[in-house]
Amino acid sequence: MTRILAIESSCDETAAAVIEDETRVLSSVVASQFSVHGKFGGVVPELASREHLRAVVPVVREALELAGLRFGDLDAVAATSGPGLAGSLLVGLTYAKAIAFATGMPLIAVNHIEGHIHAVILEACQRGNPVVFPALALIVSGGHTHLFEARAEGSYRLLGKTRDDAAGEAFDKAAKLLGFGYPGGPVIDRIAPYGDPRAVRFTIAHMKGNKLDFSFSGLKTAVVRWVESHDMAEEIEIRKRLLREKPAPSLKEWLEVTPQRTRDLVASFQYTIVEELLRHAAGAVERVDDVRSLIISGGVACNSGLRAAATQASVGLPVFFPTAALSTDNAVMIAAAAFPKFRRGEFAPFTAAAEPNLALA
Repeated sequence: MTRILAIESSCDETAAAVIEDETRVLSSVVASQFSVHGKFGGVVPELASREHLRAVVPVVREALELAGLRFGDLDAVAATSGPGLAGSLLVGLTYAKAIAFATGMPLIAVNHIEGHIHAVILEACQRGNPVVFPALALIVSGGHTHLFEARAEGSYRLLGKTRDDAAGEAFDKAAKLLGFGYPGGPVIDRIAPYGDPRAVRFTIAHMKGNKLDFSFSGLKTAVVRWVESHDMAEEIEIRKRLLREKPAPSLKEWLEVTPQRTRDLVASFQYTIVEELLRHAAGAVERVDDVRSLIISGGVACNSGLRAAATQASVGLPVFFPTAALSTDNAVMIAAAAFPKFRRGEFAPFTAAAEPNLALA
């Protein structure tokens, strides 16, 4: 019986989890910072690292209590070492080092992106329908839009990545521009079904060089131009006022302050991003030999439009998503990615550094 405690602090969630024997989740605790960063319209790195400092000890303590364990009952401690915000990464990794030093447990450094892949692998195993390799892995979040070939456990090849804004970043920036606040991606997803996804025609830039690379900054700029040409200042201010009065408006309240033309804009914007993501995935299927599964993970994997559009018929492969709880940043995925490293004896030294630009492949 092997138990691993994991800590995730790469951006604006402080998380801890304990997993036993690869797939049994004993506890998972996530402390969000949305209320801290919402007023600024995005994550403020210095504030994020301070909030991690406040939260990391009580979050780890709660994870152990929920699991009914003490440090002496564990076999290893894992932490995210990158990619992410430097200050945020340092908090979680340093605390994991302290635990390892005090207890004598081995330390495991985990790549955040690999964690997102293992969130899907873990839940697929729990359902008795494991991911079949070789697989494609599309990781889509506020900070990442990457497409990998996963030949086997721990073996990755980068096929494509964003050259500018990540898909989740584009969602949040467009939402902020339209007065939906931060994080805005979930609000866009809730409103999109009430609009016509083909009402506004957006053009995505075609990449020179690697055709599997992504670019979403042009789409964001197109939304800016559309807003400027449709005199939306008063409408946007009404939504901002609603947010000031009520930090978490209901869908009904959002729809009341969102005219049909804006619902159509939102639906078209989401449709364009989803189509672009799946077009690249389908292109990768044609390029990679013998690929048998598609993993889609990361915060944007929660998007209902993406989940509805990503079917075996659309990409030619069985498609695996994580549940909503394991789509956004969490420590279960870090513990899941740590188990193969534990089996292989891939332990990190106490000199292991936080690496904000850490690559998976």
